[in-house]
Amino acid sequence: MALSTMIYNHLPTSQPILMNKLSKIHGPAHQQVVLDQPKTKTSNRVSSLTESLSHLLHLHLETPPRTQTHQINWNLYGEEKLSTPTTSPKEVIAQNWRDMHASSNWDNLLDPLHPWLRREIIKYGEFAQATYEAFDFDSHSEYCGSCRYNRHKLFETLGLSRNGYKVSKYIYAMSHVNMPQWLKRSKLVDTWSKDSNWMGYVAVSDDEETRRIGRRDIVVAWRGTVAPTEWYEDLQRKLEPYGHGDAKVEHGFLSIYTSKNDSTRYNKSSASEQVMKEVTRLVELCREKGEDVSLTITGHSLGGALALLNAYEAASTIPNLPVNVISFGAPRVGNIAFRDELHQLGVKPFRVVIKQDVVPSMPGLVFNESLQKFEDITGTLGWVYAHVGAELKLNVHSSPYLKRGLNWPGFHSLETYLHLVDGFVSTTSTFREDATRDVALVNKACDMLVDELRIPHCWYQLANKGLVCNAHGRWVKPKRDPEDIPSPHMQENINIPALEAGMQTQDVLKPLYSV
Repeated sequence: MALSTMIYNHLPTSQPILMNKLSKIHGPAHQQVVLDQPKTKTSNRVSSLTESLSHLLHLHLETPPRTQTHQINWNLYGEEKLSTPTTSPKEVIAQNWRDMHASSNWDNLLDPLHPWLRREIIKYGEFAQATYEAFDFDSHSEYCGSCRYNRHKLFETLGLSRNGYKVSKYIYAMSHVNMPQWLKRSKLVDTWSKDSNWMGYVAVSDDEETRRIGRRDIVVAWRGTVAPTEWYEDLQRKLEPYGHGDAKVEHGFLSIYTSKNDSTRYNKSSASEQVMKEVTRLVELCREKGEDVSLTITGHSLGGALALLNAYEAASTIPNLPVNVISFGAPRVGNIAFRDELHQLGVKPFRVVIKQDVVPSMPGLVFNESLQKFEDITGTLGWVYAHVGAELKLNVHSSPYLKRGLNWPGFHSLETYLHLVDGFVSTTSTFREDATRDVALVNKACDMLVDELRIPHCWYQLANKGLVCNAHGRWVKPKRDPEDIPSPHMQENINIPALEAGMQTQDVLKPLYSV
């Protein structure tokens, strides 16, 4: 299916709420947060929240000149780029997979960014992106909140089969906390589910990809939220205990991860129970075959928060399983004790953030891990939020392809993140001239690309806004293919007797993809 025939309208084209509350956050390319006070004053039309946020973040409010970017001849750009492939050859990393999986905390791999690690980061980012592209955001659809495609054709439809993974399980979530922006609802009375949303999936590397990366890789991809307005309005800002120690995590995140209700169709078990049952099953199958196995959890925004909760639980319950998290634009999730317990469990989180994106600074905009240096005076601050793991910090101003204007949804867009990862070399280098990822993808659902590229903004949508012309010449909403209609019965796993039959690995794993 062509990209132009698929929906991708999850980012709003207008930003009335947040634009009136937040002002510009900009800084020179590649530099860290500036610690002096802003040089310009906010307008009287800007709310008090704008001024307080800009002062708390200590960021310049003025638009900087373009610096440290290579010059592009836009007249020749199309001829040069449109005839080149959008991916580079896959390198065999079997001997180095533990380094790529953070066994040494990515020492000497981040600055400069190792090209092998760049490819892996983008691969997992595309898995997270798939949760948006396949999600039904249409509130007038009876299937709003579900996945548009059944899991057998998810990657094929989205063009991700090249990554060498197969989806084995869909994950559904609900929340006992009122979070209207984070969980989508249909406006229709007769709907597939009044309580649950499709929240992600579990996938497994096939034999060819397993040989390339040196182990059987289980991936969990969590769907997130995409507009900063959702964060501002629905963040609960309340910590509650998680695990067995002093760890505490944000109330709303935990509710989505653990909520269940016996009266629902899709959440008789929680998202936590669904994903852990499947991951445990896959780990046991792989270990019975004598394979090395890893768990990589990815997500953008809210999905990155759920990924950390998932990683904590997996590392706590499955012994000796290498667990890694690769998140994009994710918020803080828990307190300092939560961070420390994750480290003790051996979880290796890796956070990709954009300096201009406000979501990674929440919650804990003021009271965060930076206060830990005062513990000798204050004692342990159990109510302070803390980020976890290594950080790759990117800057919108490093790319010559991106506009310099204020664009909060664009700053938070996962496609913007993937574009900047593809072009990042080091904190002292310009944007990579031989970056291969298609620049047009950035404007799928926002308006971030410079006008010289002539790429329409928000170009990724259903043909005719999803309407089709029927046999009588009337434009109507089409019915979904029966195989794409969500069914809780299709989520049940089947027994796999092939393990006892001594079949080849490829044959043994086939049933994993047919449940």
